[in-house]
Amino acid sequence: MTTRNRYLYLAVFTSGMTTLAVEMTASRLLGSVFGTSNLVWANVIGLMLLYLTVGYFIGGRWADRSPHLTTFYRILLYGAFLSALIPLVARPVLTTAASAMVGAEAGLALGSFVSVLVLFAIPVTLLGTVSPFAIRLAVTDVANAGRTAGRIYAISTLGSLLGTFLPVVLIIPELGTFRTFLLFAGILYVVSLIGMGQQQGARALRFVWMPVVIAALSVLALNGPLRQPEAGAEILFEDESAYNYIQVQQDASGNRYLYLNEGQGIHSQWHPDVYGYGRTWDFFLAAPYFNAPPYSPENVQSLAIIGLAAGTIARQHTHVYGDLPIDGIEIDPAIIEAGARYFDMNASAMPSLTVYAEDGRYMLNQLDRDFTTIGIDAYRPPYIPWHLTTVEFFDEVRDHLADDGTAVINVGRTATDRRLVDAMTSTLLAVFPSVHAMDVPYSFNTILVATMQPTSSDNLAANLAALPEDAAPLLRDTLALASESLVPTHESELVFTDDRAPVETLVDSLVLNFLLSGGADTLRSGS
Repeated sequence: MTTRNRYLYLAVFTSGMTTLAVEMTASRLLGSVFGTSNLVWANVIGLMLLYLTVGYFIGGRWADRSPHLTTFYRILLYGAFLSALIPLVARPVLTTAASAMVGAEAGLALGSFVSVLVLFAIPVTLLGTVSPFAIRLAVTDVANAGRTAGRIYAISTLGSLLGTFLPVVLIIPELGTFRTFLLFAGILYVVSLIGMGQQQGARALRFVWMPVVIAALSVLALNGPLRQPEAGAEILFEDESAYNYIQVQQDASGNRYLYLNEGQGIHSQWHPDVYGYGRTWDFFLAAPYFNAPPYSPENVQSLAIIGLAAGTIARQHTHVYGDLPIDGIEIDPAIIEAGARYFDMNASAMPSLTVYAEDGRYMLNQLDRDFTTIGIDAYRPPYIPWHLTTVEFFDEVRDHLADDGTAVINVGRTATDRRLVDAMTSTLLAVFPSVHAMDVPYSFNTILVATMQPTSSDNLAANLAALPEDAAPLLRDTLALASESLVPTHESELVFTDDRAPVETLVDSLVLNFLLSGGADTLRSGS
């Protein structure tokens, strides 16, 4: 193997690494605003494959017309430059899209989504030309053409393998999405510039304008938050983890809010002097009181939370029950850190809270005790992770509940479309004897409570009346609100299983119907 070909193979390896790094990072670039549903992934992967297909076709023809290393390295240089340009041009588009998502401006959000995907067309197409071009340059003997082509595709795929894992596991959590683009594009640029220098000497320096332009644009584009704070609020914290874009805001009244990714939902709330907010978290307190009366606070012995976030539910239970053993499961360690720093989720405020940075279903099966209540609030609006919605999962939940235990889950809906709530009700009824529903006021959320024993919704009011005088006011107020929020349950023919759980398809249909029926206008008008 000649020195010429060794460096050619290094360029192919670097190009393959950059191509997959761009693809993996693209999902994070879009996911911070549009989420990471199967639909988003399908668009990202499908269009990347289309761009690469065009690149393969063009690359073969281009190589036949100009089979020169200078042409090859020029393609790589422009591929690196345009790859670095993607996040800088996308930043203002995504900032606009983030505002559109919060305001439910579907047309603007969709246009932004398409615009960002189009930004990948030229750089990914250029990177797609690399392998066929390299084969044309490396083959000097037709008898060895197959061996040479196989070697180049193997080297490119090996680079792609590295580009698949490095961004997700290491680079994005440390540098963030935007700088990950710049890092991989920069590596490709350096390799390409050296290759061009080997061919043209000092003349290769004419391409140094590329990093100068990127540096200047970076200063302009990367200043300021991706998502602006709510009116009257300030940003206390902003970070990007391996799983989420995280933002903590504080309003003029001292309330702190945890926002993730597209910012459509508040995942945790905190105020030093307030524990009840009338939101979804409060309703988790009501779950045990669907048991037969009289059911007193002394019967509540333990709690597990899947989707701990920054600890609002855990803080409320600690306030009501004191030193209650709580196991909180949150997949994102960065959210746990934010909870400790900004939401008082620490040993001094919640001494009996044990936090696990793991997947919820996996970690639940590692716990070796029974719980009075297991709460599931692992939302990534508007989706619930499908593996936390199935009969098999709720079988596992049941195995970790006490004899009088309850399972409680937060489920999305609209005012006129309750298909997801009904499907979840049917799924829970395949495991538990009774299921009860509460619509959270002024929201698109329904709280479903499943009980280990056959129970009646009337038990809630009866247990409210039987509360001891010294019961925490938050508990009393929550049971009163929960009683007023009870709604009838309805079963669906759809039951989610590990084999078939079309949660995202159902939610996509729900959202589409909501938008087509004028729901976005309702949101913007505040009615």
